[in-house]
Amino acid sequence: MNKAIVLAASLSIVLTGCGSESAESDAQGTFEAKEVIVSAEANGKLLSLDIEEGQSLKRGEAVGKIDTISLYLQKQQLMQSQKATLAGRQDVGTQLEGLKRELANAMSDQKRIENLVKGQVASQKQLDDANLRIEVLKARIDAMDSQLKTGNTALSEQSKTIAAQLNVVEDQLRRCRVINPIDGTVLTKYSEAYEMTAVGRPLYKVADLSQVMLRAYLSNEQQSKVKIGQKVKVLVDDGNEAMRSYEGTIRWVNDKAEFTPKTIQTKDERANLVYAVKIAVKNDGLLKIGMYGEVVF
Repeated sequence: MNKAIVLAASLSIVLTGCGSESAESDAQGTFEAKEVIVSAEANGKLLSLDIEEGQSLKRGEAVGKIDTISLYLQKQQLMQSQKATLAGRQDVGTQLEGLKRELANAMSDQKRIENLVKGQVASQKQLDDANLRIEVLKARIDAMDSQLKTGNTALSEQSKTIAAQLNVVEDQLRRCRVINPIDGTVLTKYSEAYEMTAVGRPLYKVADLSQVMLRAYLSNEQQSKVKIGQKVKVLVDDGNEAMRSYEGTIRWVNDKAEFTPKTIQTKDERANLVYAVKIAVKNDGLLKIGMYGEVVF
């Protein structure tokens, strides 16, 4: 009697295994996601890093700050220097006003002397002296105008140089703010507040888990039968000897063959060369990076 029960139970297990969706799968692979390692873009003390592993972050969210005191003082110094430079510019009109009045008087005197010469009251030499005075004043006005404009131009260019330096400092100040680049979940935190950091040092890893990719491998025969955009069924073990089913979409198929990874088995285990394929699957929160999945075409 006991032998009959054991035999029946064994037969039931075999039949259940043969009828499972897993046995019908055409390929298998592991899930991956778009991961971004966020690194420091400035040197200094990490004043804050307000994140925890597993925390959801929004794109553009400020999550940390690097010490900016030295950069702030440098900015203040440059701003004061620019202010002093611009204060040295001359008002050309005001500086030339005195000479222009003197020129107007000289021209008036020249007219008067010219009339006196016509009446033979003044000499030609007096008229020549008056004309010379006008020419000298015009030359002085032109020279001073050119000198003042050249000086102002030099100061303006110097101010532009300082402005460019200010832009550099402003950019460095912006880089002291740690901004999250994508919507996603914090996978790993590498640094803590008050630690010293440097340009390029990883701070944390974030991944968009709203949609994951199943990287599976196909034989040559299978690869010729699939196309980008094709809908497929993705199966995942639910931990209770059953499979959860998801709809997937083929996003990428490698056009170059590669050797079968040791952790992957294709339907045809004799195949030495396989083609990688990525299948997009909408994540309901249960799919994890590194989890195994199976594909049914």
